[in-house]
Amino acid sequence: MEDTVVFGATGFVGRWTVLHLLDQGRTVAAVVRRRDDALHDWLRGHGVDATRLVLVEGDVTAGPGLGLSAADDRRLTGTRDVFNAAGLYRFGMKREQARAVNVEGALNVLEWAATRPHLRRLVHVSGYRVGLDPHPRHPLPEAELAALYRTKGAYEGSKAEGDAAVRVSAARLGVPLTVVNPSSVIGHSRTGEAGQYLGLAALVRDLWTGRLPALPGGARTFVPVVTVDHFARFMAAVPEHDPEPGGLHWVLDPATPGLPDLIRLLAGHLGVPAPRFRVPVALVRRLPSALTGADPETLGFLTEDRYDTGSADRVARSAGLRQPPAGDALRRWADRLVADRFGAAPAARPGGFHDVAGSRTYVAGDRTSPDLVLLHGLPLDGDSWHALLDELPGTPSALVADLPGLGRSSPTAASPLEWLAGLLAPVRTRPVIVAHSAAAAPALRYAAAHPGRVAALVLLSPYFLQRKPSRLTLLLAGPLLRRGGADRLTTALLGPATPDEGARRALAGAAAGLRRPGVARRTARVLRAAHRPAERAALRTLLGGPVPVHLVAGELDPLTGDPGPVASVTTVEGAGHHPHLTHPAAVAEIVRQIARGYVPDGCPPPPAPEIMTGPLPQNVRKR
Repeated sequence: MEDTVVFGATGFVGRWTVLHLLDQGRTVAAVVRRRDDALHDWLRGHGVDATRLVLVEGDVTAGPGLGLSAADDRRLTGTRDVFNAAGLYRFGMKREQARAVNVEGALNVLEWAATRPHLRRLVHVSGYRVGLDPHPRHPLPEAELAALYRTKGAYEGSKAEGDAAVRVSAARLGVPLTVVNPSSVIGHSRTGEAGQYLGLAALVRDLWTGRLPALPGGARTFVPVVTVDHFARFMAAVPEHDPEPGGLHWVLDPATPGLPDLIRLLAGHLGVPAPRFRVPVALVRRLPSALTGADPETLGFLTEDRYDTGSADRVARSAGLRQPPAGDALRRWADRLVADRFGAAPAARPGGFHDVAGSRTYVAGDRTSPDLVLLHGLPLDGDSWHALLDELPGTPSALVADLPGLGRSSPTAASPLEWLAGLLAPVRTRPVIVAHSAAAAPALRYAAAHPGRVAALVLLSPYFLQRKPSRLTLLLAGPLLRRGGADRLTTALLGPATPDEGARRALAGAAAGLRRPGVARRTARVLRAAHRPAERAALRTLLGGPVPVHLVAGELDPLTGDPGPVASVTTVEGAGHHPHLTHPAAVAEIVRQIARGYVPDGCPPPPAPEIMTGPLPQNVRKR
């Protein structure tokens, strides 16, 4: 029988709370609007046995009965602990929309909990900017309510009203209540995994996209954070380690840097400039939001207030919990925000930022023992390889990086060869390097300079062996790249081909990246430099080096002239310049067979003759 009930179990905080309750050996009922496999799948993906979790259909806005069936209500009679993490976190709502969940819904959960005969504790999630009144009142006269919502906005107004309503009603009904007041909840302390993208996350997004010319607030502005795993563990620990009901706990990390220092920390980590100026919040309030870009409802969180965490610290000590280092957690969270495109496209293979030859380089995968190193072409980034990797089950481990100054990586004064040498310095294997288009240049030069560290090269659509774009195209590349959206970029790169969902996500991410300051301009500069006759001729001479080179080209974007002494040339039928996006299965099979033909690290380099064995896909032909 389930001894614990969680409301809001599919939300950011709720699902982590369920995870840690299950880790404690609890049997959990999650009240959800609609039964599906999403929560179970998420838990299994995080290595948790979800057999002690049941889903119960209900709705906190459906009145005190919560829309539960009579059978489910009876099933939950033995409930000891109730966790209410349900809430509507959104700016720009109408008052009644916010109240339906954050006030009326919270009261419905409270009234239902009061009917559980074995109830030990109701743990209610409130907010750190509310609950400071030691003598809350509920209900408030309409004039006071109207003023509350007018000054604070619908979200914070509803959280303030809901906090007072729950505390007053719990005392009246004799419900053993604990209120937890989390600050800005950021991603997981180790993985950075995020799940909400408002508030501070939106500020980081503006920093990343170059839309934060000035920082609102002053030198002492404080926006404290707490990682989602620490907060969820704290929630799960309350019934056992908070000895008396009635507590109000502010759960936040007092070691969070002040907002200006926090933004400088993240700017340095992401390789973007930090805003040089600060604007007082009072001034921002007076300016039109269309000018400042600031949501008026977020400004109430920009204060110099500090919070008493003493009671929360006592519970945490009793449960053996410690806050993870704030700086490390913030950096990992920022990595994940960028990897997930700030919620637009959750990353299949999240990466992070590392110092490589003066560039804050975005790297995903295995940095020390990869079998494959994948380098993207223009105007893409490392996510363009996801479809190919998906076609390589049980594959060789892979290292994927965004080239310096392109994609998500910051520029560097180092040469592309120096950058690639820095990227591969920690590598202890002898990988196959797969390079698309413009990335063929650093790949070839690295193989020529370090032949013992590369098993083979696979050059996909090597631009220097293909038809040059027109001078007008090269001249207009920068403006065209920056102003083109995802649909236009897809048409420009793939033509009539119909990309699958993975390719669409990759191209949408590339289009968004090109709108960041300087990326389109740098992409165009690399494109123009790559097509200089001297550069193309120099790369041709490197094809006969000691490392075997395998060329792959699309049928619709063929090689021109004789490539000289290479191990093999493979044509992908029906493909253009981006065969790994339009024909990932075919390209994956080519890469798999090439990678399979080479010996493990520590053995001498293999000979260069044909190594392609076994049948190739029907739409691939080899010369």
